[in-house]
Amino acid sequence: MQNTSRYAKQLEELQLQGNFRFLRNSIPKDCINLSSNDYLGLCANTELYNTFLDEISAHSYPFSAASSRLLTGNCAEYGELEELLCQLFQREAALVFNSGYHANCGILPALAGKNDLIVVDKLVHASIIDGIRLAQTDFERFHHADYEHLERILQEKRGKYEQIFIVSESIFSMDGDCADLKKLVELKQNYNCLLYIDEAHAFGVRGVQGLGLAEEQSVIADIDLLVATFGKAIASVGAFVVCSEVLRSYLINHTRTLIFTTALPPINIAWTTFILKQLPHLQKRRSHLQELSVECAQLLKIPYQSHIIPYIVGSNENAIVLSETLQQKGFFVLPIRYPTVPKNTARVRFSLHANLCMNDIRNLVNKLISL
Repeated sequence: MQNTSRYAKQLEELQLQGNFRFLRNSIPKDCINLSSNDYLGLCANTELYNTFLDEISAHSYPFSAASSRLLTGNCAEYGELEELLCQLFQREAALVFNSGYHANCGILPALAGKNDLIVVDKLVHASIIDGIRLAQTDFERFHHADYEHLERILQEKRGKYEQIFIVSESIFSMDGDCADLKKLVELKQNYNCLLYIDEAHAFGVRGVQGLGLAEEQSVIADIDLLVATFGKAIASVGAFVVCSEVLRSYLINHTRTLIFTTALPPINIAWTTFILKQLPHLQKRRSHLQELSVECAQLLKIPYQSHIIPYIVGSNENAIVLSETLQQKGFFVLPIRYPTVPKNTARVRFSLHANLCMNDIRNLVNKLISL
């Protein structure tokens, strides 16, 4: 057996630091789950599930694609889903990926060359950072949501690079705050850049049709690469980018995370398409989620921004203790710790969903106040 003592030592250090991770099979049955990404509460919606099963009863959808899309794994279901995305977003092209991680790790490395620069918000998701590292091109971070800092970088760098990519999330996963997409569009236009926006935590939740913060801020047409996932509010699997036909074709030919992976099973794509067709009609759930989120923020005396509400407690140890205490009181909340967030900003994060009621929110806040 190979010597693994250094790995064991590092695991011990993680345990001492309060950073040791493990896989859970389930959450306690008597706990309200505030740590999932099921923002619209669709995962356990038996009515939708049964309707889908009735609709596909005459079909024989394979449970595996058994190949990559560029070999024999492509199917008519992919085409239907991508066409539906084009219709919803009123864009000329869409491309489906196996996950948000595949999209964020694959798109920028495919598009960014040695003479390009990526300028990215400092608090973007780890998957985007991994994609930037794989791109092997120059990059700079601008201070979080500091668009004056971003503009100073663009002023200094634009003439030195063939292309600049501006990259941001729309709703940030750790703080739940929202980007000013209109300002980002203005900067990308003024400095002739490409704009890449990850809508993972906004798609399904924000906008009249649930298309995300870009719909809410009326800038869908101005975002060159709009990325989102089906694995959160849509209760499915996979991700997508909407873009121009030129960019789509280029990505098909150059994106390693698309080319070298087995395609999604047709039955999963059919489920995603089914849910997407319901999306414009789920406004009642979106409105309810917003009401819950506003109430929670007001009771905690913090500004409302989104359905993701952080409660910062400082040290990793404090976050772990608070998480365990809340679980004992019936709320399944997990600690978010350094290095996922900066030192001394460890927190519990409340990911609200549309299956909650106002009493759940008030009980949660009352429990917090009583601690």
